[in-house]
Amino acid sequence: MTTILDPKIDDSWKNVLKYEFSCEYFSNLKAFLLEEQKQNKVFPANKNIFTAYNTTKFEDVKVVIIGQDPYHGDNQAHGLAFSVQDGTKFPPSLVNIFKELSDDMGCPISTTGNLISWSNQGVFLINTVLTVRAYTAASHKGMGWENFTDATIKAISDNLENIVFILWGRPAQTKEKLIDNSKHLILKAPHPSPLSSYRGFFGSKPFSSTNNYLKLHNKKEINWCLN
Repeated sequence: MTTILDPKIDDSWKNVLKYEFSCEYFSNLKAFLLEEQKQNKVFPANKNIFTAYNTTKFEDVKVVIIGQDPYHGDNQAHGLAFSVQDGTKFPPSLVNIFKELSDDMGCPISTTGNLISWSNQGVFLINTVLTVRAYTAASHKGMGWENFTDATIKAISDNLENIVFILWGRPAQTKEKLIDNSKHLILKAPHPSPLSSYRGFFGSKPFSSTNNYLKLHNKKEINWCLN
């Protein structure tokens, strides 16, 4: 059984983040989650907390899309930002992502909200907070995950070249300071939620812009279409 005390993370990530696992904040985070799981349902399941790290090896990262915290409804979160498990109704933000994808790339609207095919191509879908109490948005904010995901983003920026960072919304854009814009591309737009999608998310063309940059740097483009 996978527990937060025994994080199953691909070795490529363990090598670059090994210091984080020995930090006091990570010990405190584990203690918090153990207590939280005794009292409440927590998403995603333990085995899925590090899905993003286990479906995209560190050296294979081409694109980073940063979300906030996991979806907090049943059968939604499975460790990839903005993605939901197969058979789950699309949350409004994901509906809008698919609308922009269709307009930008001509992709048919997907029948699945599972974005793992993006992860398998080098799209690292990371939330700034990796767990959440069921039905309570942002309930694990400020408990230590931010330290871990900041270290993740900085490791990508410092050690890899020509990565596309897609920052949707103000919380994601606070991470810009961790990214070296002299050797990476940063794409910023409002969040795809219904509250802000019409303020500049629609029409921002993040998918074609990403592929143009990858092609320019002799990297294989992402097949964004899911069907």
